[in-house]
Amino acid sequence: MASDYYSVLGVSRDATGEEIKRAYRKLARELHPDVNPDPTTQEKFKEVTAAYEVLSDPSKRQMYDLGGDPRGGQAAGFPGGFGFGDIMDAFFNSAGGGRGPRSRVRRGQDALIRLEIDLREAVFGSVRDISVDTAVGCGTCAGSGSAPGTDRITCTMCKGRGEVQTVQRSFLGQVMTARPCPQCGGFGDLVASPCPDCAGDGRVRTRRTLTVKVPAGVDTGTRIQLTGEGEVGPGNGPAGDLYVEIVEKQDPVFERQGDDLHCTVTIPMTAAALGTNITLETLDGPEVIEIKPGTQSGNTRTLRGKGVSHLRASGRGDLNVHVAVATPTKLDGQQQELLRQFASIRGEEEPIGQVARGQSGLFSRIRDAFR
Repeated sequence: MASDYYSVLGVSRDATGEEIKRAYRKLARELHPDVNPDPTTQEKFKEVTAAYEVLSDPSKRQMYDLGGDPRGGQAAGFPGGFGFGDIMDAFFNSAGGGRGPRSRVRRGQDALIRLEIDLREAVFGSVRDISVDTAVGCGTCAGSGSAPGTDRITCTMCKGRGEVQTVQRSFLGQVMTARPCPQCGGFGDLVASPCPDCAGDGRVRTRRTLTVKVPAGVDTGTRIQLTGEGEVGPGNGPAGDLYVEIVEKQDPVFERQGDDLHCTVTIPMTAAALGTNITLETLDGPEVIEIKPGTQSGNTRTLRGKGVSHLRASGRGDLNVHVAVATPTKLDGQQQELLRQFASIRGEEEPIGQVARGQSGLFSRIRDAFR
């Protein structure tokens, strides 16, 4: 039998299984043939592996402590029949110790709901009540999933471990794998008598009313996060978050472009020629717009700070008022005569018109830029 296995691993004789495993991991990383190909180091690695193979097994360790030879007659492979699967176990806990049963308590999913608002709410913000259908903890079973007065029972297949293990032999030696128990789903226990209200899920769906504060400056696609207002998790776990996505309805008067607003005011030809004042009902109240004499169609008046509030900054955008001049299409005889007299006075009986170069196309502008 080899030298003192405890000394080989550098642990005391009363070391726990976890201490032995940590010691082996440390030495195996230093002495593994892939790291240290030196023949002397390889022999040391075999000795360390043999020591761990004995001390990690309670029955073999007891035999060793009593002076017996627990490695007698073992299969070939690593010393003492210590296989590749056992090394994987030591490093990754893929077998042997196991991961244990899964918890039934998990975080709930996030939820999304869309909220329609009008332009005024987007500009100034608002407070709205919304109704949401989400999962909440079952009040009958307090989230346990079991009927009142009953408890969950230990799974007979995995004996409460939550996983089942299989052992296979390969050219690498003994390989042990673990997978979630198919009978209990990896939980280690079963709901023997499901709750009549939640059918064992621990959650029920219900409609709730929440108050949402809509900040000024939101736009279509903006999401407001309500922490902990989403779905309650399985096993009455912590709730996810609720996201309220804003959908801004189209306004009949104002068109939004970013944080600026646009509208068009149509005035008669005479008002454009002589000038006038018109009252525009804005989101902030009535505003008097001065139309100067000779105003042309397409002229724009800008009202500073009368647009949409900036979402992440102070101030607001602008309101741009576009002027459209309406040319009369139906004239009676008297109106036609008066317009002819007006044209005669201005010398416009046979207007030639002013011809200007049209707007250049993209390729023409590129060509001119290189000239």
